[in-house]
Amino acid sequence: MTEHYRIAIIGSGPAGLSAAAHAAKLGLSHVLLEKTDHLSDTIHKYQKGKHVMATPSQLVLRADLEFEAGKREAVLGRWGSMAAAAGINVRHHAEVRSITGTGDPIPGSIQAITSRRRDGTTEVRELQRLAPPYRITLAGATIIADTIVLAIGTQGNPNLMTCPGGDLPHVQYQLDDPAAYNDEHVFVIGGGDAGIENALGLAADAAQGNVVTLVNRSAEFSTAKDANVKALNAARDAGRITIMTGTTTRVIEPGWITLDTADGEVRARCDRVIARMGSAPPRGFVEACGVEFASHDRLAFPKLSATFESTAPGIHVVGALAGYPLIKHCINQGHDVVEFINGNTALLPADEPILAARFAGLPGNRSVAEWLEFLRANVSILNDMSPLQMREFMLDSAARVWAPGAVIFERNAPGSSLFGIAAGSVLVEIDPADPSVTVPLAAGTIFGEVGLISGRRRGATVRAGSDCITVEIPRSAALKLMSAVPPAAREITRITTERSLLQIFKSGLTPADLVDVIAAAKIETVRAGQAIIREGETGDDIFIIQSGSMVVEKTIGGKPVFLSYVPAGSYSGEMAVIDGGPRSATVRAAVKSDVIRLPGAPFRALLAAKPDLLARLRDDMASRTRLNSFIESKKDGFGGVVEMYTGVANFLVDNGVGEATDVLLIDEKLCVGCDNCEKACADSHDGLSRLDREAGRTYAHLHVPTSCRHCEHPHCMADCPPNAIHRGPTGEVYIDETCIGCGNCQRNCPYGVIRMDQVPPKKPWLLNWLLFGQGPGPGEPDKKWRYKQAAKAVEAPKKAIKCDMCTGQSGGPACVRACPTGAAIRVSPEQFLSVALLDRGDD
Repeated sequence: MTEHYRIAIIGSGPAGLSAAAHAAKLGLSHVLLEKTDHLSDTIHKYQKGKHVMATPSQLVLRADLEFEAGKREAVLGRWGSMAAAAGINVRHHAEVRSITGTGDPIPGSIQAITSRRRDGTTEVRELQRLAPPYRITLAGATIIADTIVLAIGTQGNPNLMTCPGGDLPHVQYQLDDPAAYNDEHVFVIGGGDAGIENALGLAADAAQGNVVTLVNRSAEFSTAKDANVKALNAARDAGRITIMTGTTTRVIEPGWITLDTADGEVRARCDRVIARMGSAPPRGFVEACGVEFASHDRLAFPKLSATFESTAPGIHVVGALAGYPLIKHCINQGHDVVEFINGNTALLPADEPILAARFAGLPGNRSVAEWLEFLRANVSILNDMSPLQMREFMLDSAARVWAPGAVIFERNAPGSSLFGIAAGSVLVEIDPADPSVTVPLAAGTIFGEVGLISGRRRGATVRAGSDCITVEIPRSAALKLMSAVPPAAREITRITTERSLLQIFKSGLTPADLVDVIAAAKIETVRAGQAIIREGETGDDIFIIQSGSMVVEKTIGGKPVFLSYVPAGSYSGEMAVIDGGPRSATVRAAVKSDVIRLPGAPFRALLAAKPDLLARLRDDMASRTRLNSFIESKKDGFGGVVEMYTGVANFLVDNGVGEATDVLLIDEKLCVGCDNCEKACADSHDGLSRLDREAGRTYAHLHVPTSCRHCEHPHCMADCPPNAIHRGPTGEVYIDETCIGCGNCQRNCPYGVIRMDQVPPKKPWLLNWLLFGQGPGPGEPDKKWRYKQAAKAVEAPKKAIKCDMCTGQSGGPACVRACPTGAAIRVSPEQFLSVALLDRGDD
């Protein structure tokens, strides 16, 4: 006889186990189906000794399944004892093969399931949903259930390595026992909690002799818990782990791994790769049950009601499969879904009081659920989020109402949060000299994306144009949103692309003019040295440099000649669109860069419709054509000079000028070694010099001393706990007084231009030294004087010290002003790296 239950719970993770415990407590007929021989397989697969965290801390548990932070083994032991004491009906080795309704066809309930073939085409098939109860087919058995709780998680469907060699036997997706690995070079791929915890486990015992490197594709660990990130940084500080951010895997070979970093390709010894790059819902199985997903994205989650019910009546989804991966959330959901099934539909989620407090200042009498839906429906980047995702999202974000004219943020103010407009409008002041010149932004769009992407200070003042409601999304929450919700990432990319094009091309363009161009645009990441345009090839795509920089080269006499430098915010490739000829030069990435590829056909249509834009591009094309003609005309007259210039330019790019916005250079033909530059720097900055004249590399007569380059995307900003590093209004990157001396910026800087030091005692005036011999004299005081003058028994804390471009001081950088021969100059790369400078003769 077929067994029949009120509730069948599939999966015994935190959500499923909690649901089963509550069903047992209520006396409901139930069965908990687990495909393995133990409970909570996901937790069971955690590495041995892993500390299981209980976050978010502000969320109250109200379930029958007890949980507190502790070791993996202790958590599993407690849950096993509780399951036995609660009388949960568990069936092990019960892998579910299929779930089908046994009732009549549900009128109008036909699900279209889209699958993608290997050749890129798609196939659509229709599934007629049948009413419950449901038949659950196991290996050798069948169960009937009135309702089903799917709590199967996503860990059984990990994201796989797709690079060449990703299928080699030393690539694995699970780490059971870190102690089982000794004397290996291990690369852990992925900067989420799982990857960080695996890396920490492998590096915990120095006696194991492992050399551990963690690779993260982004600069920040946006999806990891703060405690894990702090532990990772501590391990790095202790020399137990190497961290490579902004890095992707290119090739895996037996014994080796090749990586693409911001500075180029790196090949390293590698005995083992542990890939922890997240997972995706088991879509094929879930869709076959009649459950529809929110979108066609691989990372999308099922459509669910406020009671966790899916589009298949009677099938509920909880836990990680619902988009809530944290254990405390899962446990509460398991409790709540059984309450809903048992008829208590008035039950409010455990986070209801927290969210109610966040919405208390908004107008109207909306409930929490109504506010969540209002924000989701009216802010474009939130449109594809589920109600459950919105609840978690708003725990980290803030909604606020603004009166007309209220300033939301000011030009040059620090800030990296993103804003969404849910109602009303805002005005962006585009002319600093005239606040009345504004651009309106309507409800549905976002602003503040420049601070989010680049970390720069606010580029304009934004004020409310009418009564408006905004959602402020902290940087960490915005990055997490972009990672977890692909449509949100695409919408943010679309908006930033549109605004980049409007800012770069101007010419009276409007967003409506760019619809076709943006629809065809693609964002591409280009590794250092990779060419986006090759001389002599055909093609008519235009490239917008979104981040990083490019160099332009032309082959003259069989040798590549450096023509120019193309910084972020510029474009290249317009010549082929206008004249239709082959590419006249090669354009390659100076550093790892992001570019927007605009196909030629829609852009050519835009040029035909916008003569002002065509005229502007023709002007740019004419200047570049003159540059090509110039170098051709000079190749016989002073080929040696051209070759020397190309060598200097390539040297500068190799030494980080490619990602700089301002760099200090010293002409060694003029430098007399007086060190006035260092002394002036120290005297302008509390006695601590920000540059080392003798350090650094030299090519021909050009020297690049150790001094900050003020990178376009500063490495030092990537991991500053107090957010003490900012970019000033004129591009300078500086460290404010909130620095805690952690040293993260010094370790992240690839150019060694940040030092950690104590601020020395204040020196006497220079006249006192000249007239009476008091004090150490000009420049940085020596250690003997500093020790003698320091307060006894008081150890001053160290601070991060770096060049700030002498911001706030009249006359510009002190190092340049103090140079008696004019040898020291500070320039932007685009000013210096142009072969047109050769036209100045032998200066």
